[in-house]
Amino acid sequence: MNSTHMRRVAMDEVLLDEVLGAWQAQWPDVAVMALLPEREVVRLPVLQGICQRRGISLFGGVFPQLIDGDQLVGDGVWLLAQERGAAYTLVPDLPDDPADAALRIANALSAVSVPDEGQGAPTLYLMFDSDLQHIGSILEGLYQRVADRFRYAGVCTGSETFEPIPCLFDRDRLISRGVLCAVLPPASRTALAHCYPVPEHVLSATATQGNRIVSIDWQPAFEVYSALVRKHYGVELTKENFYTYAVHFPIGLLRANGDVLVRIPVLLNEDGSLTLKGEVPEHAMLVVLRGPDALGTACVDALDAALGPHAKGKNACLFYCAGRRMHMGEAVHGELAAVQARLHAPVMGGALSLGEVGNPDVWGYPMFHNAALVCTTWNGR
Repeated sequence: MNSTHMRRVAMDEVLLDEVLGAWQAQWPDVAVMALLPEREVVRLPVLQGICQRRGISLFGGVFPQLIDGDQLVGDGVWLLAQERGAAYTLVPDLPDDPADAALRIANALSAVSVPDEGQGAPTLYLMFDSDLQHIGSILEGLYQRVADRFRYAGVCTGSETFEPIPCLFDRDRLISRGVLCAVLPPASRTALAHCYPVPEHVLSATATQGNRIVSIDWQPAFEVYSALVRKHYGVELTKENFYTYAVHFPIGLLRANGDVLVRIPVLLNEDGSLTLKGEVPEHAMLVVLRGPDALGTACVDALDAALGPHAKGKNACLFYCAGRRMHMGEAVHGELAAVQARLHAPVMGGALSLGEVGNPDVWGYPMFHNAALVCTTWNGR
């Protein structure tokens, strides 16, 4: 693959125009996906203005930081070219009711012209505003309406402070509380993995409200959660240190096939309930997880196996959960380097994400994840 399909560029008008002009000269129908770090969002109108003037389709999201190889950076913008244009739609101001939100997305997708390339189903890449509270339920409703017309993958955009910001954009708009739906060609492959080991001690979410766990095994959620963390990991949780430590001990939702969905606790409420990044169904079977070994390769192994040999030597667009980064600390650089080395990717760029969409099974039901890596081969075609 030509490495010029992915470029990290300074948010400078002259440099941006030079790169986009060269792409347009080479591929007249080029469309561009852009990944922008939060602190550069004030410069987004510069990029939008160039694309408006040149008639280039633009779509993308705002993230806490960018990934460039094995480094995390807060400046510039990743530009990812699609030579033959792109099928996408930007849906703002989704309603609070997840069924209504899914219907709005499905209706918007019905107007998107998806080319039939005869190579299997394309990937529906979803970028959600992380401020939305019911992404898991939205995905369920969307799948009921769209089913296996697509493979599914995606991430959540926004600020790592969890303060609401406009974080999705196209050539003309910057929106909040919405979703960007982009269709990637069948030749592009995406894999998701987290590889959190699952302990044996299983609990029950006896009372939940959306993304809040009120009680576990009929007891106040924090009492049970903190007791397990103290017993098995020797950490005393308090309201003051909760977010600092809880990211290392997420809650896992067990599925019937043995997989686990990771949910990172983000808030200890006054009533002893726990707010998580992602919904928890009532009576779900829970485990308290410990983050993966910083020196392990299980996640890299899983991504490599899921992408398959065709991914070797191709550029990679990688999203890495911001919560996982907090758990890994400086070891994040080693895990990023291992992904790039294993895939032999000439260029690897992406961003920190605030939630991930997909399934370890390529053809599986789309689900909302925390603490995962989402990797897409990017061939620009």
